[in-house]
Amino acid sequence: MDSRQLDKQYWDNRYKKQQTGWDIGYASPAIVNYVEQSIPKTASVLIPGCGNAHEAKALLAKGYQHLTLLDIAPSLVKKVRQELKENTTIQIICQDFFQFDRQYDYILEQTFFCALDPSLRKEYVRQMHKLLSPHGRLAGLLFQREFSQPGPPFGGSKREYHELFQSHFDILHLEECPISIPSRQGNELFFELKKK
Repeated sequence: MDSRQLDKQYWDNRYKKQQTGWDIGYASPAIVNYVEQSIPKTASVLIPGCGNAHEAKALLAKGYQHLTLLDIAPSLVKKVRQELKENTTIQIICQDFFQFDRQYDYILEQTFFCALDPSLRKEYVRQMHKLLSPHGRLAGLLFQREFSQPGPPFGGSKREYHELFQSHFDILHLEECPISIPSRQGNELFFELKKK
């Protein structure tokens, strides 16, 4: 699919029609585990392509307050804002990730990278680098597989990801995820990158 077709209207329609096979219905255990072990509660955290905000809801329940959620789908953002309206410290923004311009201590990746056309991957790396504060970290999950159907989702390999990220980040972790959900066991990498 042409990357220009994966736009605001495309994603808004996917959510309206509930065509969200990537949504596991709860926060990824690997991401929650990483947050609890590695992210101070005072840190600012961005979740791009936040979807139904499962990770954000889990973080809020654990006392994290400096959260920003970003998604391109207007009807989805409206729904998430309604669900989280009692949480006055959280920011929920409807905007194109590539046009966004703030900085954060941590950025969490969960099925956002795989939703982007592979032609945008180098731009994704540059934008993530720009959105992180000095010594900031990008962490989350990436698919370690190819998909038989045309994407999204789009897959990839550990080698490809290493080559992609090494120009802008120190790679702290890039390994098979030990606590993937059962349906993704063996097909998912956990990664943690530090801004150079």
